[in-house]
Amino acid sequence: MNKFESRQSQPKLDTDEGWVVQVYGSNRRLLCVLEPSHGWIFLIGCGVGLLFSVIWINVARYSPPLEPTPPTESPVRSPALQVD
Repeated sequence: MNKFESRQSQPKLDTDEGWVVQVYGSNRRLLCVLEPSHGWIFLIGCGVGLLFSVIWINVARYSPPLEPTPPTESPVRSPALQVD
């Protein structure tokens, strides 16, 4: 086997794929893989959560406050106990 054949057998890196993060445990076992789509989904989720929180705060600010209802007396009352 000459040098030319050994160079062609090596895998070619494609730089257009983006990035991939692989997380390994202490025993060298693959725990999870994070791909670019995971990052975009996370950013979209943060944006939607921020949008919902801004809308929620604005709705709460301009809505009338809730008035507490007065406690109602129950028709049947137990007699008060005497303490000696």
